[in-house]
Amino acid sequence: MARTSAQHSKSGLAEIRKARKGNRGAFWLIGVFSFFANLLMLTSPLYMMQVYDRVLGSRSLETLVALTVLAGFLFLIMGVLDYVRGRILARVGARFHDQLETRVFNAVQDKSAAGFNDDAAKVGLRDLEAMQKALSSPIVSAFFDLPWTPLFLGLIALFHPLMGLLALIGGAVLVVFALANQMVSKAPVENASMMAASAHQVSDGMRNNAELIQGLGMRRAAFAKWRMLRSQAVVSELSAADMTGGFSTATRTFRLALQSAMLGTGAYLVLTEGLTPGVMIASSIIMGRALAPIETLIGQWALVQRAMQAQERLGQMLTETPERPAPMKLARPAAKLEVQGVALVPPVAPGQVAKPALQGLNFNIQPGQALGVIGASGAGKSSLARALIGVWHPVSGKIRLDGAALNQYDMDDLGSYIGYLPQQVTLFDGTIAENIARLSMMPDPDQVVAAARKAAVHDMILTLPQGYDTPVRVASNRLSGGQVQRIGLARALYGDPVLLVLDEPNSNLDNEGSQALNLAVSHAKKDGRAVIIMAHRPAAIQLCDLILILDNGTQRAFGAKDAVLGEHLQNPQVAQKKPAQQQAAPKQAAPKQAEAKS
Repeated sequence: MARTSAQHSKSGLAEIRKARKGNRGAFWLIGVFSFFANLLMLTSPLYMMQVYDRVLGSRSLETLVALTVLAGFLFLIMGVLDYVRGRILARVGARFHDQLETRVFNAVQDKSAAGFNDDAAKVGLRDLEAMQKALSSPIVSAFFDLPWTPLFLGLIALFHPLMGLLALIGGAVLVVFALANQMVSKAPVENASMMAASAHQVSDGMRNNAELIQGLGMRRAAFAKWRMLRSQAVVSELSAADMTGGFSTATRTFRLALQSAMLGTGAYLVLTEGLTPGVMIASSIIMGRALAPIETLIGQWALVQRAMQAQERLGQMLTETPERPAPMKLARPAAKLEVQGVALVPPVAPGQVAKPALQGLNFNIQPGQALGVIGASGAGKSSLARALIGVWHPVSGKIRLDGAALNQYDMDDLGSYIGYLPQQVTLFDGTIAENIARLSMMPDPDQVVAAARKAAVHDMILTLPQGYDTPVRVASNRLSGGQVQRIGLARALYGDPVLLVLDEPNSNLDNEGSQALNLAVSHAKKDGRAVIIMAHRPAAIQLCDLILILDNGTQRAFGAKDAVLGEHLQNPQVAQKKPAQQQAAPKQAAPKQAEAKS
């Protein structure tokens, strides 16, 4: 039975609560420090009481000195306790982040790799940081100080019931302010956060495509679009700031007025009922201390709301991407790939209807063989590539590598056995060597150079300012699309993977690059590896032994290249669906000269 949305949310929130519970000992320690710190908060009012009621009456300098020294010592202890409490809170937040960062990072990667580009995946790590900041902020101390508020108000009532009533009414008004602030500012703060994230995302995309924007004369239009989104975000942020700032100002003003009212009431009682001046001053100080946690909560409530929103998004994301149990480590597999009755449905957002991208696939590859996958755009070639590397999971059927289903391998281990070259090659921040070595912090120089030589990019890398140690940011302006693709090919070849999955590997390559690609495929076959090439161009499948033809996600043909291409070209039903340039190709042409695009 399918779980409800609330149940799904509870599953992820349980992981967050478990991480918080891991800091339970630290929270108990903070509670102990808060207990003594709040007791020491009485130092100031008690000191004032003694000064007004004893020292001024007795005019005893010795008593004043003794009281001052004692109060100074107690203030020092109180400061130390507050400082230690703050240090513990900072470490609680850091430990909470450490406990969840791996889980959240993996969840973000899983959602993004599966094709989900929702808000939770975009800001997953920032949400974790928002929760860390909230746990490390003074607002947590305010929560620990809040139980002392009624005790301090009760202490004022012991001095005189009238002052206690005033304190009770003032505290109730501030509580109403706090509740109203929470209810009224929730929507504006959430909307401001989402609008700001949207504007940041657009600006990041424009920065990454600055060359395209300038080349097509889109700078004014791009600026206008970003400015519109940013203006909307600024309006939302100002609205939220005005809302929370208004409550914060009203709270501070009311508290100061309340303290003055307490002084006025105390003065009245001094004149009419003989209350001592020390009690009058002490009551005002205690009132300020009693209401300070409420004022802090109201002033910092925007931070709490952001943390609550972050927790909700994180809980949902962690639920939608459950943690995978670590499988038993398997030995390095042989290059035997079996695809058995595979049907694949791409991930879709909740509420959308998923349509199969692939169905009924059955084929196998042996060591030393190369398979060319051809078909029209949208036939499912890239979807198959994502399934073969374990990013998308079949809804039925199995994909096996050396007899084991892909989900039986650890994800990182599986990735080390597979060399993947996507259609759009991206280089990450780091050096060229680190990119080829798949972001390894300590790349193996011999394997890096060997992979670069196989991709015929070694000589080009040596021409860069620092060779293999050139940062990508420095090299990016000097690398063409074909050179980036060949570095990506070197990355795919790094570590001698048993299976190569190359999606449109020659889309940006010149003749030299195509020859290097064919040479790399030839070496991989000789070394007993399996190669799968998704291609539109015939040059990419020259060295393929097998051909798989996809048509609208279904397997039209699979077998030896010459037999499949010969039948494909002679079948009039298939020829009718081929592009015009393919139909114009002579039937007697060699398979390697025929257009591979279905």
